[in-house]
Amino acid sequence: MATKSKNPMVATTAGAIAGGIETLTIWPMEMIKTNLQLGTMRAQYTGMLGGFRYHVQTDGVGSLYRGLAPVLVGSIPKAGIRFGVFDFIKQRLADEDGKTSAVRNLVAGMMAGAIEATVATTPIETLKTKLIGANAGVWEGTKMILKKEGIRGIYQGLSATILKQSTNQGLRFMWFSEFQRRVSPEFLERHGFIHDAQNLTGSQRASLSLIGGMTAGIFSVFGNNPFDVVKTRMQGLHAHKYKSTLDCFRQMLLHEGVLSFYSGVVPRLGRVIPGQGVIFMSYDSITMAVSRYIER
Repeated sequence: MATKSKNPMVATTAGAIAGGIETLTIWPMEMIKTNLQLGTMRAQYTGMLGGFRYHVQTDGVGSLYRGLAPVLVGSIPKAGIRFGVFDFIKQRLADEDGKTSAVRNLVAGMMAGAIEATVATTPIETLKTKLIGANAGVWEGTKMILKKEGIRGIYQGLSATILKQSTNQGLRFMWFSEFQRRVSPEFLERHGFIHDAQNLTGSQRASLSLIGGMTAGIFSVFGNNPFDVVKTRMQGLHAHKYKSTLDCFRQMLLHEGVLSFYSGVVPRLGRVIPGQGVIFMSYDSITMAVSRYIER
């Protein structure tokens, strides 16, 4: 399972590379999910498959990657910060045997998510949401936002993003760490799934990380989708309708009902499940490779 290196640069480097791989893999689904949450394309499509079909037929395959550039550039340091901070805090919360409980992993993940949200996620996500909503190019859209709203326009919805990202990463890291502990190589050997717990093959290791990441994604989506929807609203082109994050929650509950907090949950699952599988599998594999290189 995941390599436990004492060098924080291993986690940071592996996380950064894994973040880039994840973004390239799932961006089309993220773009369609954001449109569904904003409601900007409601007349054109109402689901993930309809979104793919509409964009490809109308503007070609390239339209599925609209707004990717700033997110791809940002996803690399963003994921590096997330995994690096989590690894750093987790080591300091560990007991004398180097072990951490589910609660400590949750705390470490939430702190990593909060730092990631403040340093990188908020400006990146705000640009992503507004560029998709405005149907504009990267530089043209960025200049338009800065001219119209100033630097505050890029840091819009900071509190909502911290709330969303801290719960998101806390739940994911807690689940994945528990999955590693409970579905250990020894457990699999004991139940006849593998023959040698001490010598996992590369494909066996990758499969375990993939499954652990995918199930962590499912757990986190149902746990924090309301925060994700509110964050998207607070960073959209119509964010001026809400006085604060709390006001956004209140207005949605009063005017749209509880189910509005779970809008886009199916397409989000469609993106998060493979995305988290890819990032945790990539992180695990890269961590091992980087560790071997450093230890030479």
